[in-house]
Amino acid sequence: MEIGSRFTYDYIMPSPIVVGRAIVEVLTGDLTHIAVTLWRLALAIVFSLVVGVAIGLLMGTSKKAGPYLKSLVVIDTGIPALSWMLIAVFWFKEPESRIFFILTVILLPFYALNVYEGLRAIPRDWVDMMESFRPSRWQMMRYLIVPHIVPYIFLTTKSVIGYAIRMVIFAELVASAVGIGSRMSLAQSTFRIDQVMAWTFLLVILNLVLQSAASMAEKHLLKWRAEAKVR
Repeated sequence: MEIGSRFTYDYIMPSPIVVGRAIVEVLTGDLTHIAVTLWRLALAIVFSLVVGVAIGLLMGTSKKAGPYLKSLVVIDTGIPALSWMLIAVFWFKEPESRIFFILTVILLPFYALNVYEGLRAIPRDWVDMMESFRPSRWQMMRYLIVPHIVPYIFLTTKSVIGYAIRMVIFAELVASAVGIGSRMSLAQSTFRIDQVMAWTFLLVILNLVLQSAASMAEKHLLKWRAEAKVR
């Protein structure tokens, strides 16, 4: 960036000092927009996790509803994100509803499919051993299914964090006047490339922080699980 800024105009490649000033400007003047984006992101991820895990469990345990739910989830994964954004504009009046809908229909299938695959990966020997004790459905869920799918839930969460950040920015760019996406749109329309790069840098930092938090939570909750080391 420093080398490029020496040979181009500031509106093409600003220097690191200019970008640093823009970062300070963003952090001091746009905290409300950052908080709104974080709230939207957290709400959508938590809701998608809860509902997606429930759908994934039904897909893997219900012989009647499972095939239909799986078909719907697979169909959802084939619909482009842009299509959902345009549909949300027609269906919902409030920006919050639009963004929540867009993020949910995009993120939820990841959880549903990964939990479903986690159920399919349970060794048959484990199932036979549990059934030999004649457990109730609740006991089967508590002692076998849930401990087995928790790593899949963490894996999915870490996989979708970066994707969810990109999607919430894109959704705010299209459907909201508040949030980081809207501020990036304003910076673009006013030719403030220093602010565009400042927001980009902050989003990269946000992704790293959330990834680290998810990894720490996984390490704490799954500390009973021995990690395999490949030599």
